[in-house]
Amino acid sequence: MATDELMTKALAALGEVDGPMSVEVIHRLADTSQATEPMTITEVADLLDISAHTLRYYERAGLVEVDRDSSGHRSYRPEAVRRLVFLTRMRLSGMGMRDLQHYVALVDRGDDTVPERLDMLLEHRDTIRRQIRELTLSLAATEYKIATYGGNTGQD
Repeated sequence: MATDELMTKALAALGEVDGPMSVEVIHRLADTSQATEPMTITEVADLLDISAHTLRYYERAGLVEVDRDSSGHRSYRPEAVRRLVFLTRMRLSGMGMRDLQHYVALVDRGDDTVPERLDMLLEHRDTIRRQIRELTLSLAATEYKIATYGGNTGQD
């Protein structure tokens, strides 16, 4: 799925939301219904709109465990695909690799780490919200200049 398609799907789903996002909306955005059987690296790369190189990098970095089939090719279980959906969303939102590695290590250690994971995600949410405010201000300044030069600031 291309990034533009993914963004269109995400924004459409968000448009259906009145108030805070529900778990159901999040599940729709992270739809891994295609991942009911093991997937190849090409299939996962296409699903997530990332390169096979990035998937191999995530594997080397210890973010995801990947099985091998009888021919030695990577075989992504549904759990690995779901983790990759989360990881790619966090990377897209600016979470650093070290933070992702720490988060995954906490997940792998079990439920005792839930409070620390929650703290990490709350902090990351605050960072994203600040970035959105900054980008909104930047967009307003850009649209002001476009209007100053006689351009159209309407929606695309």
